[in-house]
Amino acid sequence: MKEFSPVKEGKVREVYDNGDSMVIVATDRISAFDVILKNEVADKGAILTQMSKFWFGFTSDIVPNHMVSTDVKDMPEFFRSEKFNGNSMLCKKLKMLPIECIVRGYITGSGWESYKESGTVCGIKLPDGLRESDKLPEPVYTPTTKADLGDHDEHITFEESVQIIDKEFPGKGREYAKKIMDCTIALYKKCAEYALSKGIIIADTKFEFGLDEEGNVVLGDEMLTPDSSRFWPLDGYKPGQGQPSFDKQYVRDWLKANPDSGYKLPEDVVKKTTDKYKEAFLMLTGREFTR
Repeated sequence: MKEFSPVKEGKVREVYDNGDSMVIVATDRISAFDVILKNEVADKGAILTQMSKFWFGFTSDIVPNHMVSTDVKDMPEFFRSEKFNGNSMLCKKLKMLPIECIVRGYITGSGWESYKESGTVCGIKLPDGLRESDKLPEPVYTPTTKADLGDHDEHITFEESVQIIDKEFPGKGREYAKKIMDCTIALYKKCAEYALSKGIIIADTKFEFGLDEEGNVVLGDEMLTPDSSRFWPLDGYKPGQGQPSFDKQYVRDWLKANPDSGYKLPEDVVKKTTDKYKEAFLMLTGREFTR
């Protein structure tokens, strides 16, 4: 049996090279404030993978994606074990674009802090009089750089995203920057409307895109998971304050309230995080999570 080692290891994911494809494994690690916490969250990786699978299928009419299969039977023998079952995705290889595509449908988090100071989010002027957690008149696209492990992503303007992409793909910066912006907004609108019908508000999220061998823009990485998005329950939604969430904002809030934790969570926080992820999965997909 051929042995595999990760060719890339991020805060949460591991990437394995499989020749003309790759296997992306979502581990049970959890990160917050760009730090990997000392705990793992049971089943988290599998929930993220299965949720991405659901969304990739739901949005394939908007833009193609890199998913081939989440069945380990379709992967090399090395991955056909309990360790990889449910949390692994066989994917097409892409040349990733050096931009993280952030879209905000509601004013919250760092966007709210910026708005209170200047009435803007990432330099974009917003209407006066917004309250915390208010829905924005239209989704706002606020791209960032892709930072290395341990560094922070930096907010950039659309024009800066053109320049960054053009450095890597000369002459194509504006074309690709506009394409991924348009795809980001279209994906968000479709998925946010669907999620709302299931009782979940998607306040904001992140997408990543790459190019296939023919130069087509393809959606990669993960999609609309609790790690890359803010999910709020529609039931009880009340603008003018922070909202309870299904995502790892619960973990961030606990860490803020316990600055001396050393990035180690108590077991009840770990369990509640898993339960929140599973609840969101059930509401969005209509089925109980199973590996």
